[in-house]
Amino acid sequence: MNENEIIRGCLNNDRASQKALYDMFYSKMLGVCMRYSRTNDEAEDLVHEGFLKVFNKIDKLNNSDSLEGWMKRIMVNTAIDLIRKNKNNNLLMSSNYADENFADVADEVEEQDFNLHFEKEDIMKAVQELSPAYRAVFNLYIIEDYSHKQISELLDISEGTSKSNLSKAKVNVRESLMNLKKKTHVK
Repeated sequence: MNENEIIRGCLNNDRASQKALYDMFYSKMLGVCMRYSRTNDEAEDLVHEGFLKVFNKIDKLNNSDSLEGWMKRIMVNTAIDLIRKNKNNNLLMSSNYADENFADVADEVEEQDFNLHFEKEDIMKAVQELSPAYRAVFNLYIIEDYSHKQISELLDISEGTSKSNLSKAKVNVRESLMNLKKKTHVK
């Protein structure tokens, strides 16, 4: 089945088409959700919830939209919904202040850290170690290319908080990667 046939099948609630779509994009969408999750289990839950939304909203897909891009937006919004839901419980926002996208992060970190080389997995691990607030802002700004204004609206925080959380997230990622580099040089 090609992509158009899969979409038509999903529009008709055809289970084989839904499975084909799931199989086609599961890995990529898991990668998206991993950036917003602390654990594999949490990312898998987000992917499953996101695919349910995809199947329920497939009729909203425009011909001008890329299926993958549209699904990615749903996965990111699903992750943001979880962040909003947990905001009062465990998302502390400071008020005073990678697949291919990770290559950009690596470039930025390397430029500032004496051209050291970091693997995509190391960067992913460093991002996952961030607090939920820092991780969300970092991903939305660096990976998804959202503006601080858009992030502030999505997460219901001020633009200043978004900027501050991004700055602190970058410092934490850099420190985590530098500590990792020190550990690997000691061995």
